[in-house]
Amino acid sequence: MKRLLEFSNLQYTYPGGQKPVLNGVSFGIPAGKKCALLGRNGCGKSTLFLHANGILQPQQGQLFWKGTPFVYKRSFLQEMTQKVGLVFQDPEHQLIASTVTEDISYGLFNRKLPLEVIREKVVGALESFGLTELADVPIHHLSLGQKRRLALAGVMVLEPELLLLDEPTAYLDRYQTKNLMRELDQIHRSGTTVLMATHDMDIAFEWAEWICVMDGGRLVFAGEPQEVLSQKELLESLHLGIPLVAEVWELLPAYLKNELGAGIPQSVEELKRRLEAKQEVASV
Repeated sequence: MKRLLEFSNLQYTYPGGQKPVLNGVSFGIPAGKKCALLGRNGCGKSTLFLHANGILQPQQGQLFWKGTPFVYKRSFLQEMTQKVGLVFQDPEHQLIASTVTEDISYGLFNRKLPLEVIREKVVGALESFGLTELADVPIHHLSLGQKRRLALAGVMVLEPELLLLDEPTAYLDRYQTKNLMRELDQIHRSGTTVLMATHDMDIAFEWAEWICVMDGGRLVFAGEPQEVLSQKELLESLHLGIPLVAEVWELLPAYLKNELGAGIPQSVEELKRRLEAKQEVASV
């Protein structure tokens, strides 16, 4: 499996910290996949993301982009901030301009692109993320959901190869979460590898193609969604639990599982479709 970004034995302790936040974490992000990074709060997910495009430098260990080691020089790091887009959990930490249009265009101006190109890209980003009607609105007038869409638009307008999102569904309602996941699907279809940090097992199991689990600053599991269910004891010990749809599946009688097809459905919607299909067959 081709790795886009690799972390090798990363160690990091914040100044004044009593213990390392990253404690020898090693894993690779598969190119072209929708990936989820699971772990309870404080396990090191956010700190790992700050290393991914060079905001933080590991005290030990090494990062590799497509097999090339990171070089902590200005030119290389500027390149990495374009290739690896990072969306923070709190959009207030990311939005720095006065209006929606100004914020989306900020990174493009830093790249010193021609004004015509900047205008074209900004219009495209406004349309893609449903922000056209908010183009001239002051950022402090936006809702939390709108601010998150704006933060995502400001990153994606730079066309990164890898998109990292730190707890993107936190504090969003169900409707906003569904819209966000549709946007991430579209971003993935456009060719961007996506890695989302979350502690929501239901979202990870339904959406991701590859799941990684961190604890204590280390990687403790990596595999496909169906494989993660074999780690029930580990997930329970980390207070992550198993997906709701898997709990429901366990309660079904064996004969019904056989009739509904192999493999645990990855969402409640998929389980409903299988049940409806069975009912249609039975009614014929």
